[in-house]
Amino acid sequence: MLDGLSVIRNKIGSSSAEEVVASYLDRIEKSDINAFTCVAEDAIDQAKKADSLNIEGPLAGVPIAIKDNISTRGLPTTCSSAILNGYVPPYDAHVIERLRKAGAVIIGKSNMDEFGMGTSTETSTYGPTLNPWDTERVAGGSSGGSAAAVAAGQVPVSLGSDTGGSVRCPAAFCGTVGLKPTYGAVSRYGLVSYANSLEQIGPLANRVEDIATLMDVIGTYDNRDSTCVNHDAGYTDALQDDVEGLKIGVPEEYFGEGIDDNVQKLVWDAIGKFEDMGAEYTKVSMPNTPYALAAYYIIAMSEASSNLARFDGTRYGTRSEGENWHMMASKTRQEKFGAEVKRRILIGTYALSAGYHDKYYLKALKVRTLVKQDFERAFEDVDVLMAPTMPTPAFKIGEKMDDPLSLYLSDVNTVPINLAGVPSISVPCGFSEGLPVGLQVIGKYFDEATILKAANAFEKNTDHHTKLAGEVV
Repeated sequence: MLDGLSVIRNKIGSSSAEEVVASYLDRIEKSDINAFTCVAEDAIDQAKKADSLNIEGPLAGVPIAIKDNISTRGLPTTCSSAILNGYVPPYDAHVIERLRKAGAVIIGKSNMDEFGMGTSTETSTYGPTLNPWDTERVAGGSSGGSAAAVAAGQVPVSLGSDTGGSVRCPAAFCGTVGLKPTYGAVSRYGLVSYANSLEQIGPLANRVEDIATLMDVIGTYDNRDSTCVNHDAGYTDALQDDVEGLKIGVPEEYFGEGIDDNVQKLVWDAIGKFEDMGAEYTKVSMPNTPYALAAYYIIAMSEASSNLARFDGTRYGTRSEGENWHMMASKTRQEKFGAEVKRRILIGTYALSAGYHDKYYLKALKVRTLVKQDFERAFEDVDVLMAPTMPTPAFKIGEKMDDPLSLYLSDVNTVPINLAGVPSISVPCGFSEGLPVGLQVIGKYFDEATILKAANAFEKNTDHHTKLAGEVV
């Protein structure tokens, strides 16, 4: 069993943050799963500072990994892309400010799909992150490094970002817990934008209670992000074991074609466990789910086309030489962007172009409204929804790289949540042929309390989270 925050804080109290951080740095150095793009040279100094200031709180002296698309002052923030190679931001994202104030030690930046575009961390310019459960398999994406580092015991907690499943997918593949908060619950100030209307920063950990602790730190109002909502959450206060009377909705469309039989069985077993604990379930229909994936990719790629226009080699990152600015910018983007990023920029630009905007982008926005209404109707009768996080366990590295459509289809159960903006958490619910499987618990807007409560109760009454990568299961 990997240590949770409470155990680590006890270790820091009995020894020092310096010793604890040094032990994690040693694990990172000896690892071969490629979870980090860089390790902070001042990590020990940060730990010494936490010791000297005697900071109180659950994160004081605790090492944390940060996804490489979250601005971190003094550390490279490259989005795992060659076009941002060497870029060191002069400012911290809001979540980093909050973590530093809480005394956390930023131990390094975690690997990811380039600009968050992928489901496997294979599009990273640093190479793929390997799954600690089977190093021939992907760790998931795009926050693969954040999840793998937690699963391998290289850090107790990490931050990722979720645009269409990028926290929940690697959490499911690596056997960790991952939360995609309600859109607006966590400030996006300092997050390098991919698709503004969809993405959220979210935590990963080995315990639900650690997710709640991180949310108490980072889930605060920030007026620098116009989408951030000022709301009173109290995430750790929600943690209870009692789910008596909880009403669960099971969307039939989330168990359709392409969902692995073993995954379906494990998720239904988990729902049965909730019944044993006093909850009740009913099947619900969300009829617009089949259109969500197409709508999501049109919206996400269109927003990416706009957001990534700023990366031209002029102001930051690397550049290629050209006879004039136009040649320089064109050559830089051609040589420094990876194939998947260029594919999405091209598709997004096409969807926004004259004559096609209404045909594709506008229709996708209308479908998004219908998907949102599906959730609103479902939540009139139930407290949470439950479904598989991913349709299959982790697939082999290279298996789907030549078939982008197959990769996109892996997001079938996660993208509707981002379209609607509701919160969702993935928790381990069993193993299929030795590989972790995730249960997705979806909640109402700003009702993280209920899904944390449900996930915590499930965790307390099962032992899936106690298994270690490499154990026979």
